[in-house]
Amino acid sequence: MPTATELARAVVTALLEARVTDIVIAPGSRNAPLSFAVLDASRAGLVRLHTRIDERSAGFFALGLTKVGSRAAVMCTSGTAVANLHPSVLEAAHAGVPLAVVTADRPARLRETGANQVTDQVGIFGLLVATRDLADAPDENDIAALDSARGPVHWNIQLDDPLTPPDRWQPGTIEARPAPPRPELMIHESIPTGPGTPRTVVVAGDDAGPPSRILAQD
Repeated sequence: MPTATELARAVVTALLEARVTDIVIAPGSRNAPLSFAVLDASRAGLVRLHTRIDERSAGFFALGLTKVGSRAAVMCTSGTAVANLHPSVLEAAHAGVPLAVVTADRPARLRETGANQVTDQVGIFGLLVATRDLADAPDENDIAALDSARGPVHWNIQLDDPLTPPDRWQPGTIEARPAPPRPELMIHESIPTGPGTPRTVVVAGDDAGPPSRILAQD
């Protein structure tokens, strides 16, 4: 079994390979290895790091980022912190938003011990959300499933002591999976756009998608 530091770095690498561009972290003790790994990846220019103290706020912030085109992951520590992500994860499930949810957990041998905050995190979000309980690095199937997801995906990461890294991580270039072909943009021909045309107000619903944003920018 890899150390917590090795596993956390493998998880961050897998997220980047799945084309995650933003990671929102709600800091805690058990997710410290993940926090250090994301910080080092951020300093290397590989991902944008956002910190939110409250898990509920972190979840909705990551959801919002993903809805407007920045593929985001939210990370939190173990215990009741995970339950605070439930509202945003449920909304992502109903809206078909591919939110990546990464929760830190104790190793399997320390579960069901009666200790404080030992929440059963595997499947905590119910049948609507695909869950992987990972004691080892995510494999190619995990990365492909996350990359092609049409709703939230939950990775529950078993992290053992020590939770702080012995050194700083200097990640090299990480190859992201190729982006899928972009669909042709359909803009109604009756709406003039570009310089010299009348000013136009575009009112678009929540799921209007990229064409409405490009039209608004024109």
